[in-house]
Amino acid sequence: MANGVTMTKDAVSAAAWTKKDLLGLRELSVEEIRLVLQTAESFREISLRPIKKVPALRGKTVVNLFFEPSTRTRTSFELAAKRLSADIVNITAQSSSLTKGETVLDTVRNLEALKVDILVIRHAAAGVPHLIARHAAASVINAGDGAHEHPTQALLDLFTIQEKKGRVAGLNVCIVGDIAHSRVARSNIWGLTKLGARVTVCAPPTLLPPQIEQLGVTVSHRVDEAIRAADVVMLLRIQHERQEAQLVPSLREYRLRYGLDRERLKQAKPDVLIMHPGPVNRGVELDSSVADGPYSVILDQVTNGLAVRMAVLYLVSGAPKVEEES
Repeated sequence: MANGVTMTKDAVSAAAWTKKDLLGLRELSVEEIRLVLQTAESFREISLRPIKKVPALRGKTVVNLFFEPSTRTRTSFELAAKRLSADIVNITAQSSSLTKGETVLDTVRNLEALKVDILVIRHAAAGVPHLIARHAAASVINAGDGAHEHPTQALLDLFTIQEKKGRVAGLNVCIVGDIAHSRVARSNIWGLTKLGARVTVCAPPTLLPPQIEQLGVTVSHRVDEAIRAADVVMLLRIQHERQEAQLVPSLREYRLRYGLDRERLKQAKPDVLIMHPGPVNRGVELDSSVADGPYSVILDQVTNGLAVRMAVLYLVSGAPKVEEES
């Protein structure tokens, strides 16, 4: 029993976690990824209790500092902190002194003067959570930075795959959509390949980053072929600005060539998992009949995201702190 939570044999305590921050899956070892997943398993049952709270982070203060709009991630982190008995503060860029010209680091320094313990950061510019982590004594969790990484989304995806399939190693995972601009895709590629999955990325050439094969993935431009061997198909949102930038001819053509509907799904394995990080553009990358169908685990991803973010908050809270750099 640790802080009111029964831990698994392998995920014994936060002391096994040595990092101050969680900035990306690229920096994590296989053992560290597994520790997060094992710890999340220990926390999952808390949400099934009549009283959904444990004292694991009592006395700790968590700040959600979001410079981009968010529903799922911010709400999930807020609920995770509350269920661990932490105090939680939500700050958006629009409601902060950033609108008056204050720098991000000045904002962080002022928050640290209030003795906060964990900063959850989302920012449109890649690398901002890393910059903050270098200067902050508080632990920093990357909740999405530009098109770089979204580590907790990938961790909850890994958790969901492992829950449904019993393993990650040896599975064929096909990621379909805007790979070039997706932080979710990058984090998932790092996590899936480290845990032994075979990853195929499928998109028009304009939505694939150059030399993506160097990350250990297979590239396909034909979704019908890509999904046939897949155990998991992960769809990514196609943003309307991609059409405005002429990266896709039209959303209608993208849907015809890459969208997943009931007819195209017939080519997939009978036990395929359909995943999406949300929000879903229904009728573009994914039809409602598939998003709400028996193969979809999209809502399971949302549920599992709470357990994973509880695990991450718990683990980084026990890591050693560092002095602020000059």
